[in-house]
Amino acid sequence: MLYHLFKYLDNVYDLPGSGMFHYISFRSAAAVIAALLIAIIFGRSIIDFLRRKQIGEEIRDLGLEGQLAKRGTPTMGGIIILLSILVPTLLFGRLDNVYVRLMIVSTVWLGLIGGLDDYIKVFRHRKEGLKGSFKIVGQVGLGLIVGTTMWLSPDIVVSERTVQPVETLVVDESGEVVDELRQTIVVKAEQTKNPNTTIPFNKNNELDYAWFTGGNRTAAWLLYVLVAIFVVTAVSNGANLTDGLDGLATGVSVPIVMVLGVLAYLSGHVVYAPFLNIMYIPDSGELLVFASAMIGALVGFLWYNSYPAQIFMGDTGSLSIGGIIAVFALCIRKELLLPLLCGIFLVESLSVMLQVSYFKYTKKRFGEGRRIFLMSPLHHHYQKKNIYETKIVLRFWIFSLLLAAITLATLKIR
Repeated sequence: MLYHLFKYLDNVYDLPGSGMFHYISFRSAAAVIAALLIAIIFGRSIIDFLRRKQIGEEIRDLGLEGQLAKRGTPTMGGIIILLSILVPTLLFGRLDNVYVRLMIVSTVWLGLIGGLDDYIKVFRHRKEGLKGSFKIVGQVGLGLIVGTTMWLSPDIVVSERTVQPVETLVVDESGEVVDELRQTIVVKAEQTKNPNTTIPFNKNNELDYAWFTGGNRTAAWLLYVLVAIFVVTAVSNGANLTDGLDGLATGVSVPIVMVLGVLAYLSGHVVYAPFLNIMYIPDSGELLVFASAMIGALVGFLWYNSYPAQIFMGDTGSLSIGGIIAVFALCIRKELLLPLLCGIFLVESLSVMLQVSYFKYTKKRFGEGRRIFLMSPLHHHYQKKNIYETKIVLRFWIFSLLLAAITLATLKIR
C-alpha cells in the first residue's frame, strides 16, 4: 500500500525520501519492525480480552510435569501472529505482486480453518475441535488454490538459461599445457511457464515435473498440483503437532522463515540467482517483505509465549504457520528442501505415525499394544524422561538453527 503511495508521490511530486520505498531491503526492515511492535503492543490487549471472555485452554491430564498448571491459559493467540503478519505486509508489500497476494490469501484461509477449530474447542467445549476430515479438506483446498495459481497465472514464470561450456587451456612459458579450466557462459535467458523445482545437493539442480510424465506439460502441471496439496497438508499438520510446549513451534519456525526469506530474495535477484546457479524467479524477491513480517510476528509472539506462556497460539497459529511455510516454499520452487529445512516438523510427525502404527500392529499380533516412545509427539517423550520443558524447547531451537544452516549450505554444496 505504502509502496504504491510513495511511488506516486515520487513520480508526481518528487517527494524527498519517497524513493526508499522502491527498495525491498528498506520495506523488509520496516515490515519486521512493524510486525514486532504490533505483536508486543497489541498482544497484551488481545490476551486481556481473551481472559475476560474466558477463552482458555482445556488441558487433559497426561501425567506431564507442570501440565495442569497451564489450564486456563488463553488460547487462539495465533490471532496476534496473523495480524502482525498481515498488517505490515499490506502496508509495505507490493499488492500487485502475485506471490504476495497468494501469501495473503493463504494466511487468511489457514487462519479461518485454525480459528474455527479453536472456536469449537473453546466455545462448544468439544475437545477434538474441528473434525480431522474438515481440516484436511481445508488444507487440500488451499493446496489446490496454490497449485492452480502457479499453473494458470501468466505472472508466474521462471527464467530458462541456455548455457554453453567453454574450455580454456592454461600454458606455461614453453607452451606446455599445465591446466585446463572449465567455464560456463549463459547464452540466453528467457522466461517460460514450467513446473520446475529445485533439487538440493545436485549440480544441475532443476527438476521439471514433466520428466515424470514423459514430457506431457498438462499432466506435469496436474502432478504439480497434487504435490502442492501434499506439501501444504503435510507441513501444516507437522507444525500443528510440534505446537505442544511453550515457545516450541514459534521458536522452531523463526530460522525456517529466515532461510525462506533469503532464498526468495536470491531467487528473485537478476544478478545473484545466475551467480549462485539457482533458478531465477522474476518478482519472487518481494516475498522477503512477507517473510520479514512473519519473522517479526513470531519473535513478537515469543514475548508472551515463552515459558511460562501467557498465551497459546492454538490451531489458529500452528496450522497457519505450517501452511504458510509450505506455500512460501512452493512459490520459490524450493519444496524439496522442506524435509531438511522443516526437519523438526518431519520428525514430530513421524514419531506420531510410528507410535500409532506400531501400537496397532502389536495389539493385533500380541493382543496388547506396545509403544516405541514413552509418548508422542516426540517432545512429550522427552518430557516423560523428566527433562525440563525449557531445555527441550531450547534444544529443538538449536536443531532448527542447524537444519537452517545446512539448508543454506545447499546453495554451494552440490
